[in-house]
Amino acid sequence: MTEGAVLEMRGICKYFPGVRALEKVDFTLREGEIHALMGENGAGKSTLIKVLTGVYPKDGGEVRLIGSDHPVHIRSPQDAQNIGIATVYQEITLCPNLTVAENMYIGRTKGPLTNWKKINSSAGKLLDELGIPVGPTEQLGNCSIAIQQMVAIARAVDMECKVLILDEPTSSLDEQEVQKLFNLMRDLKAKGVGIIFVTHFLEQVYEVCDRITVLRDGMLVGEYIIEDLPRVQLVSKMLGKDFDDMADIKSDADTENLDLNGTPVYQAINLTGTTGIKPFDFEIHKGEVNGFTGLLGSGRSESVRAIFGADRVVGGVVRINGKNVKIRKPLDAMKNGISYLPEDRKLDGIVGDLSVRDNIILALQVMKGFFKPFSRAQAEEFADEYIKLLNIKTASTDTPIKSLSGGNQQKVILARWLLANPQYLILDEPTRGIDVGTKVEIQKLVLKLAAEGKSVTFISSEIDEMIRTCSRLVVMRDGKVVGELKGDDLNQNKIMATIAGGES
Repeated sequence: MTEGAVLEMRGICKYFPGVRALEKVDFTLREGEIHALMGENGAGKSTLIKVLTGVYPKDGGEVRLIGSDHPVHIRSPQDAQNIGIATVYQEITLCPNLTVAENMYIGRTKGPLTNWKKINSSAGKLLDELGIPVGPTEQLGNCSIAIQQMVAIARAVDMECKVLILDEPTSSLDEQEVQKLFNLMRDLKAKGVGIIFVTHFLEQVYEVCDRITVLRDGMLVGEYIIEDLPRVQLVSKMLGKDFDDMADIKSDADTENLDLNGTPVYQAINLTGTTGIKPFDFEIHKGEVNGFTGLLGSGRSESVRAIFGADRVVGGVVRINGKNVKIRKPLDAMKNGISYLPEDRKLDGIVGDLSVRDNIILALQVMKGFFKPFSRAQAEEFADEYIKLLNIKTASTDTPIKSLSGGNQQKVILARWLLANPQYLILDEPTRGIDVGTKVEIQKLVLKLAAEGKSVTFISSEIDEMIRTCSRLVVMRDGKVVGELKGDDLNQNKIMATIAGGES
């Protein structure tokens, strides 16, 4: 093993039907090190963690752990735990109805003969040693998410873990709670624990980590000492773009109906939600295509969900065509001419068991009211029109939407919202996971809708696509707006520099 290493993964491969999830990935974790595992959605981070923790069997490669002369075979999460690999997930997996001490020792006690006085005392000493401000007899469900995560970490420490994996631990924490967690991580680092830190927050990586390993498309991009990798270069490596060799792609869209001087179609002032994003201002004009950009987890999707009322809004002013309105839920947004294609089409978009026809008319039927159903002939007419307009490939309007390809499912959701005839259309990752031909069709459709006078907010993980489609970009990082780019600034170098924090 590498000198000082507590964990080595070499040549790790993992395949699923038709998918190369990991291809010969190497990863090294040293004792007393906080090591960030970085990459965009689909890069392979979660798969690598699941292989390490025994959730997935690997299809190639080997794992070595300090203290073992041979590669270790991890066939289950229990195997991983037994050899000193512990994981604390974003979603707490402890029992809220039990006490802190009971959660720390659950599965390790000896039935009714357990000496709880001794266990509470041991738990209290460890909590004090780690600086976790909670008593051992307090019910876990009464504690904050931050404290619950720290209790999960304390459990791992008490089990003498050699490797601690923290999977998006800060996504639900406020700034003070994040600092408490970081202090605990630094204490564990000083004790020699190797920590794998999985996060999307760039600022946090540079605050607390020693090294970074970057994955992209299931392959290793590289391992870097934190001081040797400026933030802008990290963004470049995650996105797969050479920072010094960027294509400047300009849209030749028809701008006849673009009116940037008139009253905004939609305007938000100090809009505040409950999903961790900071209050933000935003507006869009008739005929404009703009977008939110940033790395996954930056807050771009949470921002448009707040605009649509899909997430709870607790503050701010919203104006539609200059008039103050209240948008507390999606139906309010729909009645004000706003439509929204969500990021996760399978979870939030399609109703899998319903037909293509019923999925297409769904939004319009909701606005009309379910006690006033469309006739079969009307529904069929709507479906036929949009199947033809968007070139949706389906055997019939009766075909269950779950039987369609991903690209055609996406077109059905687009049809649903176009049928509702919105003045403002929000498209969150409309081209993710679909073939190149369909991507081009959707991009052309967006520009065509703008040319007809509709306003569109477009979100994509692909910067090329954003530049090709949008005339203005709102840049987000770590839950807050950090810049707005348009005109000559709308190029990949500038976008990546802004995402990275202004570095050039």
